[in-house]
Amino acid sequence: MASIKFIKEEKDIVVPNGSNLRFKALENGIDLYTFKGKMINCGGYGQCGTCVVEISEGMANLSPRTAVEDQKLRKRSENCRLACQTMVQGPVSVITKPQKSK
Repeated sequence: MASIKFIKEEKDIVVPNGSNLRFKALENGIDLYTFKGKMINCGGYGQCGTCVVEISEGMANLSPRTAVEDQKLRKRSENCRLACQTMVQGPVSVITKPQKSK
């Protein structure tokens, strides 16, 4: 089992290893999307790039970044992931709706 700590929401959830981060967040009432993201999200297929999260701890406990993430997140820090493309394998701390770097 893996644990996901959502920092802004002050919520911890326990999920089976290999769980999709986006699916488990939404299933547990965690809002991943900004207003714009709510209007244009692709439903978890990696096409829109609106489910961006920042990983503050536990990056090694996630699946490797996909080619889709490399393209969509090229202007973001290496700690950013698309929740829909991320599988959780162990303890991780997540910041939802991270600010873009300037």
